[in-house]
Amino acid sequence: MSNKKKIVEMEIESVNMELPDTKTLRFKWPEDYGVEFKTGQFITVYWPDSPKYKRAYSLSSCALDDGYFEVTVKRDGKMGTRVVDWAEAGHSMFVIPPTGRFLPVFDPPGKHLICVAGGSGVTPFRGFVREAARRKLDTKITILYSVRTTEDIIFNHEFRELEKANPNFKFLVTCTRLGEDDPWPGRRGRISAEWVNEQIGNIDDTYFYACGPNALVENTEKLIREQMGVPKEQMKTEKWG
Repeated sequence: MSNKKKIVEMEIESVNMELPDTKTLRFKWPEDYGVEFKTGQFITVYWPDSPKYKRAYSLSSCALDDGYFEVTVKRDGKMGTRVVDWAEAGHSMFVIPPTGRFLPVFDPPGKHLICVAGGSGVTPFRGFVREAARRKLDTKITILYSVRTTEDIIFNHEFRELEKANPNFKFLVTCTRLGEDDPWPGRRGRISAEWVNEQIGNIDDTYFYACGPNALVENTEKLIREQMGVPKEQMKTEKWG
């Protein structure tokens, strides 16, 4: 394996429509490709015919997924629209190897990761949960996921299956724009300090992550760090838009 940041053209091996406006791309590594990277990092991609227009996407796969990278893209902006509406298996894009510091804290054992997400901000947490489950870690992971309606939940089936397989994982969803007559039995409203507090056991062993649109991440950081007094070193954020 090499740390060299070599830009490589990769074939899109498969695509999967997660939602009508959200697509997962699987980039197949070329033969003899190798790069050291960690779960939670992002890759930067661009089309061969538009080398100046690049976009970074969090990996929705994990470092144990050998032979490919996966990113999950929402229809947004020029790149997101082209990917969701036009990208197909057999197409190719250039990929800049993973980088970034939005990394899960798995060691030492016994940590609790509370991961706050909005919209497509849930994508890196899929990698967190995959790695913890495959390594059979005792790390607790709780995802607090804010969406507009039940039609906007990305990876719902996979996360529910991972909940069944891993007793240390919880996937909790709150919907912000459901009609009063909607049968959704779960939580409604925005993410609050009270809801976060309900998930915490030992605050010293808890690490907080927030990923998604600017407003959600900034509000989450404010309530966790200012209202709850969590030290800066126990929180990591990644935001966009």
